[in-house]
Amino acid sequence: MPIPIVNQVKQALGRLRPDEIRQRAERPLRVLLIADHSAAYAAMEDWLLPGSVSSARRMQVSDVLVRECDPGAAGRFHLVFHEKGALPPSGWVAGQDAFAFDPSDPDRFAAQVLDAREDYSLALARLFPPFRAAAAGRTIFRTSKENALFSLLTALPNIVPSVAELPWAVGEFASDTAVLTANQIHMAFLLAGASGRAVGFREQRSEIGSILAGAWGWRTVARQLAGKIPFGGGLVPKAAIAFAGTYVVGLTLERIYSIGYGLSPEERAAAYEEALGRGRTVAAMLMKRLRGGGDD
Repeated sequence: MPIPIVNQVKQALGRLRPDEIRQRAERPLRVLLIADHSAAYAAMEDWLLPGSVSSARRMQVSDVLVRECDPGAAGRFHLVFHEKGALPPSGWVAGQDAFAFDPSDPDRFAAQVLDAREDYSLALARLFPPFRAAAAGRTIFRTSKENALFSLLTALPNIVPSVAELPWAVGEFASDTAVLTANQIHMAFLLAGASGRAVGFREQRSEIGSILAGAWGWRTVARQLAGKIPFGGGLVPKAAIAFAGTYVVGLTLERIYSIGYGLSPEERAAAYEEALGRGRTVAAMLMKRLRGGGDD
């Protein structure tokens, strides 16, 4: 990788704050469970802590989940999960800090909680596997979309850059490679935090090294593609590549943090092809938005 780009990557990495992500993941959390009968309590607990969770982990979260009927149901709680059909207790607001659990649609429940309480997303993910899966999926998609958007913005200088929701200012770095690489590393921090893994440059040096090694390959492919197609025609494919490359990095990291090893070459190829198709759709939507064609 050329020296100027290396320096730009270092500058971009200097703006990341893994300590803040670590603090979010380790944020104190107590959840009050409310139900009318033991079977409803068990349904919530079994979903939050499925059979794959070790007894040691169950002990770790024993103070986090508290049934309303328990003698120790006192003190401060941060969230309320209650049986569908029940009303949240006085002082709690449905959809803000109290959420109805429907055992027939738990994925919707997880989405509602994460939509309303992004501030607790990493803490919930670190403690409860279903929230981890949901939060990881959101993180991977959001980062992939951000990188697709940034790759478009760097090629369309007449576009107002405020539409990009990146953790750094658009236009500050001469190389899109620097920003896209730093954003992938930011994603690695988030996925580690959601998985209860150590977060930080030193702690994740292996993952970060792999991301840095892949940065030059993405840059070469994307620029070759954009250069072979008339102006504007290569932007959507370039953005789709940024999306797909980031998405596969995210899937690989999530696999490593889940079971200890990444995707096989065959799995990576299949995941990339699928993500590339999805990336084309996302990139086309972003291009339409940037050109004033609507928000969809």
